[in-house]
Amino acid sequence: MKLMMANIASCIFSLLYLLSLTLFFSPTLGRSINNNKKHVIGLFIFGDSFLDAGNNNYINTTPYDQANFFPYGQTYFNFPTGRFSDGRLISDFIAEYANLPLIPPFLQPGNYTQFYGGVNFASGGAGALVETFEGSVSKYKNIFILKNIIFLVLLEILSYIYSIFVISVNINADAWYIGMVYWQGIYKKGARKFVFMNLPPLGCLPGTRIIKSDGNGSCLQQLSSLAKLHNQALSLALFKLEKQLKGFKYSLYDFNADVTQMINHPFKYGLKEGKSACCGSGAFRGEYSCGGKRGNKHFELCDKPNEYLFWDSYHLTESAYKQLATRMWAYTTNSHFLGPYTISDFF
Repeated sequence: MKLMMANIASCIFSLLYLLSLTLFFSPTLGRSINNNKKHVIGLFIFGDSFLDAGNNNYINTTPYDQANFFPYGQTYFNFPTGRFSDGRLISDFIAEYANLPLIPPFLQPGNYTQFYGGVNFASGGAGALVETFEGSVSKYKNIFILKNIIFLVLLEILSYIYSIFVISVNINADAWYIGMVYWQGIYKKGARKFVFMNLPPLGCLPGTRIIKSDGNGSCLQQLSSLAKLHNQALSLALFKLEKQLKGFKYSLYDFNADVTQMINHPFKYGLKEGKSACCGSGAFRGEYSCGGKRGNKHFELCDKPNEYLFWDSYHLTESAYKQLATRMWAYTTNSHFLGPYTISDFF
């Protein structure tokens, strides 16, 4: 346990770097705020499984980092698209609210010359280190050539849980500083407007609840506490960047507070279940067996995913993502903004 916690502690210092690989962008046409003329707005998507729209369908990897099998995608698409949910993701709803089409995955055949319409680089299992599977996240370096595009960034990360509990990566604390350099590098390429999500209560996911040895299903508080430490550091880092970089604007959404509320008070959000997953096996359906392709062929599937917060051991349902995207897009009575702007402000 001490070794595990040491790995988690060292990981917290690298999260700014890891999180910088969960970015959310997209170039397309949008209405000017000041007039009816149209101007180009950039929207490229980077991230891990929370934002992967199907890139891992085209990567030779394991089913742990893929979602291209039943019952994934059953709600909206009626077939598995590679999204780690029963339907659409936060990024899909943000695109819809901005009057944009679904942003296609970068590795989908035929997309290589169509970046003007937006592209998704997110890759399930992606991280900053070789051990955490770089996937397609590094390929953006070859196409960031649109100097006059407005960039929006949606940031989220969950893959480092895999790094800690499965492959026990001991990450160097120097990565803390790399994250700052990374964001400044994107800024130099023309990015000015950013939207970030902080880390959710990582110890309260179905897949982490079952780790605790007492068997009562309580949250793994050590992990959630470290996520909160990271969130404090992220908030401070963004505040400093705003002061240091001319024209740097950001929206920081408190994903942690929002998801915590949905876990503890699901009925308030039109849900019936906030702790157990819809798809999986074991206690809280926390075993990552959804689809029967990840070792354990047996899994349970709920009848109504829209009544659940969690779709599988770690990811959320389409209905949950839609609610989160709505509250992130503009201020509502249930929004949890930490930064000065909303996404709609940038459009």
